[in-house]
Amino acid sequence: MIALIRIPLVAAALLLVPLLLAPSAGHAQEAKRIGQYGDWDAYTRGSGNDRFCYMVSKPQTASLQSRRGEIFFLVWHRPGQQEFDVVQVDIGYPFKEASEVEVRIGSDAWSLFTKDESAWTYKQADDTALVAALRKGARMTVKGTSSRNNPTTDTYSLKGTSAAHAAINEACGR
Repeated sequence: MIALIRIPLVAAALLLVPLLLAPSAGHAQEAKRIGQYGDWDAYTRGSGNDRFCYMVSKPQTASLQSRRGEIFFLVWHRPGQQEFDVVQVDIGYPFKEASEVEVRIGSDAWSLFTKDESAWTYKQADDTALVAALRKGARMTVKGTSSRNNPTTDTYSLKGTSAAHAAINEACGR
């Protein structure tokens, strides 16, 4: 039931992710880099009700990396839709059906639901708690299982998360 509430959010995210990281010149001109903050980058796209701000990082280490596509962790805002601090993981392979992703920062852990190559929290309160932990932590691990039943573990540096988060907050008027 909780996952059903987030389906419109997931659908929107699935449409946005290819645009965020697309290498084509047209898309690169649409996204404006706010800055690099440690190991995280902050960007904004669009204006008015279509404004979208996000911070993103790639893992420092990733298992089975040579057999995977793009791997990244995002936190994004869409103020026109009153969506803030949405956490999204893109893993670079199709997830095992009905599997979950584990995100761990220090002794805290969150389970995320999966669809295709992405994962999201089940509820906004988890997004809020996870973003607070991102800003305080030093390292994050993300564990998932591919549709071929291969487990992966990715490790991210959290250096710069507070500054990147402040940048997207300012860019999206939060």
